[in-house]
Amino acid sequence: MKHTVYILNAFHVTASLLLFSCSSPSTPVSEQRLQDTVVMKQTTLRDKIKGAWAAQTIGVTFGGPIEFQYNSTMVQDNQVIEWSDSTLSSAFAHKPGLYDDIYMDLTFMQVIEDNGIDATSAQYAAAIGRSKYKLWFANQMARYNVQNGLEPPASGHWLNNPCADDIDFQIEADFAGLMSPGMPNAAIEICDRVGHIMNYGDGYYGGVFVAAMYAEALVSKSSAELPAIIERALKAIPAESRFSQCISDVIAWHKEAPDDWKSTWYRVNRKWSTDTGSPLGIFKPFNIDAKINSAWVVLGLLYGNGDFTRTFEITTRCGDDADCNPASAGGILAAIVGFDAIPDFWKKGLDKVSDISFMGTSISLNQAYDISFKHAEKIITKNGGELKGDNVVIKRQAVTTVPLEVSFQGHYPVQRINPVVTRNTITFSFEGIGFALVSPPNLKDLGDRSHVFDTEVYIDGKLTDKVKLPTTENGRRFTPFWKYQLPKGKHSVEIRILNPVDFAQPEINYGIVYNDTPSTVSF
Repeated sequence: MKHTVYILNAFHVTASLLLFSCSSPSTPVSEQRLQDTVVMKQTTLRDKIKGAWAAQTIGVTFGGPIEFQYNSTMVQDNQVIEWSDSTLSSAFAHKPGLYDDIYMDLTFMQVIEDNGIDATSAQYAAAIGRSKYKLWFANQMARYNVQNGLEPPASGHWLNNPCADDIDFQIEADFAGLMSPGMPNAAIEICDRVGHIMNYGDGYYGGVFVAAMYAEALVSKSSAELPAIIERALKAIPAESRFSQCISDVIAWHKEAPDDWKSTWYRVNRKWSTDTGSPLGIFKPFNIDAKINSAWVVLGLLYGNGDFTRTFEITTRCGDDADCNPASAGGILAAIVGFDAIPDFWKKGLDKVSDISFMGTSISLNQAYDISFKHAEKIITKNGGELKGDNVVIKRQAVTTVPLEVSFQGHYPVQRINPVVTRNTITFSFEGIGFALVSPPNLKDLGDRSHVFDTEVYIDGKLTDKVKLPTTENGRRFTPFWKYQLPKGKHSVEIRILNPVDFAQPEINYGIVYNDTPSTVSF
């Protein structure tokens, strides 16, 4: 039978599953929390990890039709988002690229399978470099950088990756948290090796924050702990960062209006919707910035009140990256309450896709459950815990704060320009301290033909860069040309195309100009 989900003010309430409890004389030792140690049954941890992966898959599928269709606006109550027993199987069959947030996770898990839990950043980067699935924004920029010899952390730094503040690592850091129950610092150590491949600053913080929430969620008893989980995880992020300030606002505004998620949405959008980094989103409602999308995850968790329907619906209806955000929120909620507590309504059709490998990987959901649990066992024992009979003994960690990173410091977008594009050159002039040229999010399909353009970039008559531009989706340079930290003033740019062809042209939509002070409109 087909069902639809659209009610926002009268969601059905799902009881949270009590998975383990605090120490007391009548509590079995297998379910005791002993000060800084958590002891739980292995079956409980398995159920939590399984639930997290399943809920991620459900969330990204549910939000798929909404992804970037409602940019800087919410999905109204009269817009029905459908869910049926064929929704999952249809998405797996016809939209496998929808699951980029999952197949990136699985790629990193395969690296651990091949190289162990101490796999290096270079090993993770190499896996991205040789991957064949679809990627966009910071991930695709990182893949291009790695394929062209730029290793992490340089591959994710904002001077080499104009998408450094984007959501990418945030949507693929789940694996690090799920293998680190109660050990956020262990998760963060993995994040440092992986997250700087594609991100820096707020983009990196998004992944650290999500991974820390998963780590805390796995050793929490009830969804009533969600505010505490969020606040503990936020301690991993420097308080002076804009990311931390944004999430702190969501927490504070939820306390002021605990029954009105739209009030908080409006306040977040008003204060935090301006994007400085990702060139494709500047001067547009499009926003793939990590901090505002993390804000929607937190908003969905807080106002979801532990109910899966409310959590999925609200997080999706916040708009922007409306598939990845409910995936993160649903995964974190399920990491608390477990697979068995996910309502049957949301698990409809899950059995039909659980043995299907995700795009570009050999790993299915059923395999992900087992691999993730195996990795968790290894991290537990590495960090002073142990496997004891049917139980796992986890040494909890108090979260530590990562160093401050600021992307695009002193750079403010001030103007959009239209370069002159010919067969042999791309030319433009501007006044400021930097620029970035923007390509469409998806390149033209050239069929079985492809080409790698060799180009030279001249700024003020001096050769500054030699850039290769592949026409293939998996080899493309997502942002084709940019330069930051130029001397303030007037500049002229000429990009010479050394090997033009008749069937293709570098795709340039427009350019963004940066200066050292923000532009403001007075009226």
